[in-house]
Amino acid sequence: MAPPPLLPARFVAASVALLAVAFSSSLTRPSGAYDPLDPNGNITIKWDVIQWTADGYVAVVSLYNYQQYRHIQAPPGWRLGWVWAKKEVIWAMTGGQATEQGDCSRFKASVLPHCCRRDPEVVDLLPGTPYNTQTANCCRGGVLASWAQDPSDAVASFQVSVGQAGSTNRTVKVPRNFTLLAPGPGYTCGAAKLVKPTKFMSQDGRRSTQAHMTWNVTCTYSQFLAQRSPTCCVSLSSFYNDTIVSCPACSCGCQNNNSSSTAAPGSCVE
Repeated sequence: MAPPPLLPARFVAASVALLAVAFSSSLTRPSGAYDPLDPNGNITIKWDVIQWTADGYVAVVSLYNYQQYRHIQAPPGWRLGWVWAKKEVIWAMTGGQATEQGDCSRFKASVLPHCCRRDPEVVDLLPGTPYNTQTANCCRGGVLASWAQDPSDAVASFQVSVGQAGSTNRTVKVPRNFTLLAPGPGYTCGAAKLVKPTKFMSQDGRRSTQAHMTWNVTCTYSQFLAQRSPTCCVSLSSFYNDTIVSCPACSCGCQNNNSSSTAAPGSCVE
């Protein structure tokens, strides 16, 4: 029996090139926020409503870094954002501050809210901030250690007074679209979920108080989100093809590089 005819070289090269594209796509396809080095690690945001006010509530917001080794350094440290469900405003804050006040022109009083943005973004205060603006676990410039390395510094907190939010469990709406930058992208936050209210123990351990409401947000890290540009290019070709399937002229995120300028150490060049 005669052997089957060989495929043309061009057809084989094209087939291998398509295989290479499919293979590289499977390597770079996002699989959600997942870190293979710490598959169970996450940063949990706990929002505890501890007091009702005339038009809203006072809450303690805490970030718990349950990752084994991934920590957040300063500057600028962590940045936490969300979108209000209604027309809430931040009247005052301790232990943190909103990066922008926003448009508060609808308020005619002499004392304006701390932040009127519908999508506020909060950062930690710097060390040495006045004592009357501090709260527990604050004022480290956004530094958040990992739980395995330093549990005492793996928690960051700030206190926020929210207005125009309602002052009962039925009228308060949970914020949505939480974001966490540390300081760049990489974290994906899920939806806020109402959980059993947190209990707080007194210093002597003989009495506990309870939050009015508590919701948690879980943020997980993804290396794919943190580094959108590939770090290498792989070319596959059949050994009997007369041409090689080459990499693009510019790879690894060098699209903004100027060919006349000197590339920075560690960057990719054309």
